[in-house]
Amino acid sequence: MPRIRRALISVFDKTGIVDFAKALKTLDIEILSTGGTAKHLQASGIPTIAISDITQFPEILSGRVKTLHPKIFGGILALREVETQMTELKAHAIDPIDLLVVNLYPFEKAISQENVALNTALENIDIGGPAMMRAAAKNFVSVAVVTSPRQYDGIISEIKTSGGEISADTRRLLAAEAFARTSQYDHTIQSFLGRTDGEAGFPQRLQLHLEKVLDLRYGENPHQRSALFCDNSLGTLGLVDAQQLHGRELSFNNLLDLDAAMGLAQEFSESCAVIVKHTNPCGVAIASNLADAYSHAKATDPVSAFGGIVGLNRDVDETTAHAISELFTEAVIAPGFESKAVEILRAKKSLRLLQCSEIKNPRSKGMDIKKVQGGFLLQDQDVFDLKDINYRVATRRQPTAEEWEAMRFAWRVCKWVKSNAIVFSGLNRALGIGAGQMSRVDSCQLAIDKAKRFGHKLLGSAVASDAFFPFRDGVDAVAAAGASAVIQPGGSLRDDEVIAAANEHNLAMVFTGVRHFRH
Repeated sequence: MPRIRRALISVFDKTGIVDFAKALKTLDIEILSTGGTAKHLQASGIPTIAISDITQFPEILSGRVKTLHPKIFGGILALREVETQMTELKAHAIDPIDLLVVNLYPFEKAISQENVALNTALENIDIGGPAMMRAAAKNFVSVAVVTSPRQYDGIISEIKTSGGEISADTRRLLAAEAFARTSQYDHTIQSFLGRTDGEAGFPQRLQLHLEKVLDLRYGENPHQRSALFCDNSLGTLGLVDAQQLHGRELSFNNLLDLDAAMGLAQEFSESCAVIVKHTNPCGVAIASNLADAYSHAKATDPVSAFGGIVGLNRDVDETTAHAISELFTEAVIAPGFESKAVEILRAKKSLRLLQCSEIKNPRSKGMDIKKVQGGFLLQDQDVFDLKDINYRVATRRQPTAEEWEAMRFAWRVCKWVKSNAIVFSGLNRALGIGAGQMSRVDSCQLAIDKAKRFGHKLLGSAVASDAFFPFRDGVDAVAAAGASAVIQPGGSLRDDEVIAAANEHNLAMVFTGVRHFRH
């Protein structure tokens, strides 16, 4: 293609644009620009030609119409190798535009705000930007379209080394990225406008627009490739936004475990420590300070805690860091790390430290997607406020205040344990966790055996079950172990038998009406 002589720059995100524009000027490239971008560049001493000077028409409708004009789109869409089209440009005094630099109004960010007004969302829908992107991408044989600040350095480098040109291969790749961006943008708008009663429904057609964030060491096993992608339409990205401060590369399994640890830590407003192994919590505790919470969580099952993932909902202090450093740990995720804590933990060269402020906030409700052969399963995430549960005491004996507290703690933990799930707990810590067994009574026995193995007394403990007890055998087992209160969804055909067993053992049993299967 001919040498790049003329560029149009119109960007909302002005990251790096001044340096990029300066580099273009040193390459003797003329710059056209829209109002806000022109002012920004001119304030940095970069000469630009205003779009209104080209179109001889002012920006109107509070900036809604700026670039939608034949003198702009003609300059972008004209095929340089078609003589009749170039003759038309001359006849209408239109100069070709060789390079388009554009990014869009931040619609995704606007709708991520809580209770965003419809008018605010609509005003953040870009019209001219996507139109120019699509036009330049359609005509990539003649025009290069740059849609992200991360592309700037590569473009400048190529123009310099090629003597002023951008290769056909590069222009094609840039065009593909432009179409991917406009497709993602339109999908986000469609999803937002298609919501009902403030909630996202399940559309007849679903498009996933994902951007690769990170190549991972490997997948679930070393022979499987893996990468982390993000959905920019979500606004708040949670774990994907985490910043790695130290340690070796992350793996597929690390991220699954980190997500589980983060999610469980988000269940509590108190200082909370979670230790996860193979996506199951093997220790959970809350306390008045983070160091005590971690100590109690580790004590739940110190054997399984070896090589685990630690999730914390408070900044890591020096005392907690010393405690974590005493045991081999794969990764730690927390909202922040004190400088001394980082110094202590960095002594473990392979230990991954991830900082994610989102862990301090309650988990937001969204959509959960799982892959099956030939398709996907979609469901709402299991986000349920304990205050919204309609608790019903099913037994003759009412729970004591301490039993209520212990049951609510166990119920929060149980949600994050693979089904069938049974959790024994005290007021503020897990004592025994039975996960993923094929029968509920086996999960009960596993939790009991784990607790006994590490010397945890179950007398007076509370038990949470993620689903109903299908038979009385599970209730008999937890009662024999010393539990005094049980919380479960209820709903079994044999609820009467289960309740009768609880009454025989003088247990307090509470039905929630909410199940927490986690497959």
